[in-house]
Amino acid sequence: MTAIPFVDLRAQHLGIGEAVARAVARVADSQQFILGDEVRALEETLASRFGVAAAVGVANGSDALYLALRVAGVGPGDEVITTALSFFATAGAIARVSATPVFVDIEPEGLGIDPDRVLAAVSSRTRAVVPVHLFGRCVRIEPLVSLSERHGFVLVEDAAQAIDATRGGRAAGSFGDFGCLSFHPTKNLGAWGDGGMVLCKSVTAAREVARLRAHGGADGVHEVVGINSRLDALQAAILRAKLPQLAAWSHRRRECAARYRELFFEAGLDGDVSVPRLDNDGVEVFHHFAIRCQKRDALRAHLTDAGIGVGVYYPTPLHLQPCFAALGGRVGDCPVAERAALELLSLPMFPELSHAQQTRVVAEIAVFYRGKRN
Repeated sequence: MTAIPFVDLRAQHLGIGEAVARAVARVADSQQFILGDEVRALEETLASRFGVAAAVGVANGSDALYLALRVAGVGPGDEVITTALSFFATAGAIARVSATPVFVDIEPEGLGIDPDRVLAAVSSRTRAVVPVHLFGRCVRIEPLVSLSERHGFVLVEDAAQAIDATRGGRAAGSFGDFGCLSFHPTKNLGAWGDGGMVLCKSVTAAREVARLRAHGGADGVHEVVGINSRLDALQAAILRAKLPQLAAWSHRRRECAARYRELFFEAGLDGDVSVPRLDNDGVEVFHHFAIRCQKRDALRAHLTDAGIGVGVYYPTPLHLQPCFAALGGRVGDCPVAERAALELLSLPMFPELSHAQQTRVVAEIAVFYRGKRN
């Protein structure tokens, strides 16, 4: 039986190959490979799309977070509050600026950082809060905006998994002082390699991000020490070729999510599997379709053996990562995140996913729990 991939980039390429080939040829003809007109055009397009003052292309999403925190002035002695459940880059960026990450628990439904927990964690050392729009769903961000205004900390949105997601009609990444995007190939808008973008609330901040991404200077004069984090023109051109398809891809992901919900309902797997509830306050883009399930690891092995690609994000919460042991994080500190880390299983999700493929995925899950096909 044909395998069902977790993500199918080949299927995506079949529909956009000619447009991407033209973009690649354009860069080849220009012989301009780093920054330049392609990057500038992408920056301007995304700044307009997100409704922010400016956008700055960088080498990857991890650098986007790091540079946003650097420009915000976060450094040694500062605390940065963030979620306990996210990809490591969220916390890694905080450590890279020599600040102290403060991990708080998540909300059980949307899996976003819990604003009440953020409020309880605010101290005199809090310099920034980094919420993560996990799996393509916006966090409940309005209370965080109010908190940032009241307490004077910087709000840096990790929107790496949520490009095109909205809440209250506003785009993920546009609420805070900075919004950070990733263009890793597996993201909803992916390049042919790494790439990232920093969305900036102010032009002044964007200029500083641009300075830091180029070693902290220009024309041989370096007033600060930056890093080499420039977006390649080739990646920018490819992203520009893909961007017109993003809305349609997001729509198809939502259709796939609705189909999964229908199939699980028909399978009668309540008690064994819990599917993500629809966000009534926003529009999701389903970077992942993550179910919560009993005997997760055994189900993962069963689906893998059946040729179905799945993923576990994230099996070890950030406060329990060995590299942060000195912070004193213990099991029980973030119980909602810890439980989610044991139960979440991401199923195949991509715009080209077929009804037949989804039917087979859910049928195999039914086999695992019930021992028979419906």
